[in-house]
Amino acid sequence: MSNEMELVGNWNYPTAIRFGAGRISELPDACRELGMARPLLVTDPGLAELPMVPAVLDRCRSEGLGCELFADVQGNPVEANVTAGVAAFRAGKHDGVIALGGGSALDVGKAVALMVGQTRPLWDFEDREDWYTRVNVDGMAPVVAVPTTAGTGSEVGRASVITDERDHTKKIIFHPRMLPALVIADPELTLGLPPKITAAVGMDALSHNLEAFCSPFYHPMAQGMALEGMRLVKAWLPTACRQGDHITARAHMLVASTMGAAAFQKGLGAMHAMSHPCGAVLNTHHGLTNAVVMPYVLVFNRPAIEERITALARYLDLPKPSFQAVLEWIMDLREEIGIPADLAALGVTEDQIGQLAAMAVADPSAGSNPIPLTVENLTALFQNAVRGRIH
Repeated sequence: MSNEMELVGNWNYPTAIRFGAGRISELPDACRELGMARPLLVTDPGLAELPMVPAVLDRCRSEGLGCELFADVQGNPVEANVTAGVAAFRAGKHDGVIALGGGSALDVGKAVALMVGQTRPLWDFEDREDWYTRVNVDGMAPVVAVPTTAGTGSEVGRASVITDERDHTKKIIFHPRMLPALVIADPELTLGLPPKITAAVGMDALSHNLEAFCSPFYHPMAQGMALEGMRLVKAWLPTACRQGDHITARAHMLVASTMGAAAFQKGLGAMHAMSHPCGAVLNTHHGLTNAVVMPYVLVFNRPAIEERITALARYLDLPKPSFQAVLEWIMDLREEIGIPADLAALGVTEDQIGQLAAMAVADPSAGSNPIPLTVENLTALFQNAVRGRIH
């Protein structure tokens, strides 16, 4: 450790990030920097029962902030969670949001901050065409994002994924100003993550970086971030799963997560197009589902990405760099950290494939897959992923 650079920094890409162990202590200052006097702390019910959340509330209150708690957030959040958060925001006369938690809490917090100033319904701001221009920007509340998992990277995202219960689809609510104005990325907050959750969210970070890297669109900055993000996952995810109190591993995985979310403005692909319907219909864990479908999608896309994946193998310093080397690394990593081999293990059945494939082809992530997606090829992909046929 003596020759390693200090893991701390103040970054402004894509937004202001205060990164480093112990920096949660700066939360009251961060709130004041954004003009908040009465922030609403949005988190999930599981975190609300841990010592971390009361400690954050106490710190904010001890420094004069009128901070209250909202924790009505599901694992795959729905519109009702956002509506309840908006009601709590207005009832408490709050002036900003602290979004603290994993992707679900961060997404709900960002959506609440958007919706407190709108008169239109939530679904009017879905990421379609120019619908974001409908937003009354002046009514939006500022957000400080505090990630407690290292996977989704929602703290540096300009959107929220919310399930529409009317048709059981995950929809992306988008506006450029939904990007939190300030992030506190404190790896100490991730120390309590159990190994299985660490594995699932870590693979989510890998999927973001990998799909962004494979996306056919041109974005060299995102491409560079995706490469380094994957190197960090390779170097540190097994350690984070094996030694949950390893602060260096936790720090590097938190960065890899942020990098993946910043990189995927370049695009995602079939992993997410398949994962979103599974989460909406079967309530599967998003990162875990991405991890399960990852090798199946990689093999499907091979004709379009082989040269690029071979370059990735060289960057990752894999022996005999090739597409096959990357595939074997991913398969070995999944086995090492306990990722199931197929979608059947997550409860997906053959008779659901038709519905899931139809939803996947309409998913916003589908359009940036390296090979154009159809109901037919997605049906085959789902069949392979359910039956465990990678080749």
